[in-house]
Amino acid sequence: MRGRRIEPPSGLPVRPTTDMARESLFNILNNYVDYDDCTVLDLFAGTGAVSVEFVSRGAADVTSVDVNNACCDFIRRTAERLALPNLHVVRADALELLKRHSRKYDIIFADPPYNMEESKELPGLVFDKELLTPDGIFVLEHPANLSFADHPHFWQHRAYGKVNFTFFAMELNDE
Repeated sequence: MRGRRIEPPSGLPVRPTTDMARESLFNILNNYVDYDDCTVLDLFAGTGAVSVEFVSRGAADVTSVDVNNACCDFIRRTAERLALPNLHVVRADALELLKRHSRKYDIIFADPPYNMEESKELPGLVFDKELLTPDGIFVLEHPANLSFADHPHFWQHRAYGKVNFTFFAMELNDE
């Protein structure tokens, strides 16, 4: 599955994570995550490229959430074409889903639209609803003008060009 390109149709309302940033993200996660039996929630999934990457690295169960029908259809077709039975697609507003969700995940990844005001609320929703397992990691992709360094579960921040990732953890360690 590695090396296979995901070619989304034109017109999808997405801003995909760049290949370089996605590779950097997974290089970081590889140091902390055992993907076997790993459960992942991919919010604002867009093309599903991050979800597919998690599956390709051995994640046991990946749920992609997007509000856009065309995005969800594309992710479903990609999962069928690549024979990924452990990639599940949910068409929903990610914020509303978090507010009513109770399942725990090992990794939650969120890549909301950069102009979405509610992006600042995402860490609070994830931690208030206790949606991570004890060793769980929440990764938020966001514009450079947002800082989460004061959040009680802040772990680390990385920037790759215009792409910023903030990592949050249930159990903070000094690594």
